[in-house]
Amino acid sequence: MKNMYPLLIEALQVLIVLAASPLLVGWVRALKCRAQGRRSAGVFQPYRDLRKLFMKDIVLAENASWVFRFTPYVVFGATLMAGAIIPIISVDLPLAATADIIALVALFAIARFFTALAGMDIGTAFGGMGSSREMMVASLAEPAMLMSVFTVSLVSHSTSLSFMAHTLLENAIMLRPSLAFALLAFALIAIAENGRIPVDNPSTHLELTMIHEAMILEYSGRHLALIEWASMMKLFLFSSLGISLFFPWGIAGASEPRMLPIAFVSLALKLALVGVAIVLIETRLAKMRIFRVPEFLGAAFILSTLGMLSFFMLE
Repeated sequence: MKNMYPLLIEALQVLIVLAASPLLVGWVRALKCRAQGRRSAGVFQPYRDLRKLFMKDIVLAENASWVFRFTPYVVFGATLMAGAIIPIISVDLPLAATADIIALVALFAIARFFTALAGMDIGTAFGGMGSSREMMVASLAEPAMLMSVFTVSLVSHSTSLSFMAHTLLENAIMLRPSLAFALLAFALIAIAENGRIPVDNPSTHLELTMIHEAMILEYSGRHLALIEWASMMKLFLFSSLGISLFFPWGIAGASEPRMLPIAFVSLALKLALVGVAIVLIETRLAKMRIFRVPEFLGAAFILSTLGMLSFFMLE
């Protein structure tokens, strides 16, 4: 039974990613409606939206290739695989020994690459525009993300996500200047990667301002449901990744099944606070022009670089 514990934790974590990611999006939407003085459809509305999309038929363009048909499954699978290597409720994960932050960034890059290809596959103007913008954001966000997490890896002397979280748990490392810079950089990167305000507006219907939504305008039915579900999981995973790297307290350690209830409660409270932070940012800031996004992500790269430099200079 002891040998089965990591496998059970892995399966449980995947189920949590699948089931809880729409709830986090519903929580953010409900808080945002309340902050703006509007009535909310409820925190369970994303589940109803996904069910409705799965029940609809798929409409494909005549010139759609295999890339367009294959992309929703690749995006969903790569995002779900990313959820299997991030220590969300426990650091005792079977895939932790074979996957690190570089593999995690690669999984997100695979999903982005196929989404951009699918956006250009149909040949619409908005699809190509969204794909070019998405790759511009990716070229700036991915190096900044690696630099930010590498700062944490310098503290733990490993690029393994589980080992990073385990080191912070065991050594009770307080917030250092290097981790403070890395946290600020990661917050900016998470906003850009998930297409949140001020970089992108996930609820916009204005084609000229869209980035991610412009690439999936031609999808429908279960294809659109898989992409939307993967987008919800990505927000959940970035939130969980930030929690595990900078605020890992409450995550169950290796072979500690009694800590799982505490890990569940701790995760729920932290994600609730993340939702509040997202709403505060989106209600107080306006969407920036696309030409200002490189400056935004450039600031994230500078902060992550300062984090690494401060580690060598001050610690």
